[in-house]
Amino acid sequence: NSTMSTTGAPPQSDQANAAAAAAGVATQLMGAVSTMKEKFEAVGGNEMLSKVSSSIPQGAKDYIGNTTKSLFKREHIRSFTVFFGIGEERPFYLERSPSLLMARLQHNFAFFYLNYMIVFALLFILTMVFSVKTILGLVFLGLAWLFVIRSSSEGHLKIGPITLSQQNATIGMGAISAMVLFYLLSHIFLWALGSGGFLVGVHGVLRDASLHQDSEDKVEMSGDLTLEGENASFLNPVEGEEATPNV
Repeated sequence: NSTMSTTGAPPQSDQANAAAAAAGVATQLMGAVSTMKEKFEAVGGNEMLSKVSSSIPQGAKDYIGNTTKSLFKREHIRSFTVFFGIGEERPFYLERSPSLLMARLQHNFAFFYLNYMIVFALLFILTMVFSVKTILGLVFLGLAWLFVIRSSSEGHLKIGPITLSQQNATIGMGAISAMVLFYLLSHIFLWALGSGGFLVGVHGVLRDASLHQDSEDKVEMSGDLTLEGENASFLNPVEGEEATPNV
């Protein structure tokens, strides 16, 4: 029995070594990210971004900022109860009238749009996490960045007979990273887009959120209502007297 238990489970030392190796890779990647940020600032990355930002008209900046604020308001994220209609009498059913179905779709996409975006994001992240090829590709990409940063620490990178400046090596590595990320994430994006579109479409077609249709039409009122003349006496009759409407 002792022999079987010893051979049936991996030694604790191997598990500890694997955990230590993973922690070491994570530490190196974090160090690479920090070094990349420093190199980006050293080659004038912040100045380049500021130049690009200054070239954009102020009106366009204001429009983008206001649109972003209005789109991504936290109060526009509907709760789990509202999203699934928990407690409602009939939250899901198929509307057979085409005109009413189109009205339902328009309302649901306008009312639940942030929830639908969260569904797409969750599907994308979960698919990426459970894709071994993608995780390994991202790890190797991080190690490649670490190699380039350390090799070009003296201001240049030498690959055989070719010598590249640190700036050119960084730009080239950025282009390679863009292609690698497109290769690694394109199928994940398409799968998340397809599956998320199917789930969002089913929810948009079946979810009857007509109870919440006028929830954003409320007008907040504050202060006291003061009326003078006949209207005041009609709305607030004196005690002991009956209000007589004008004929």
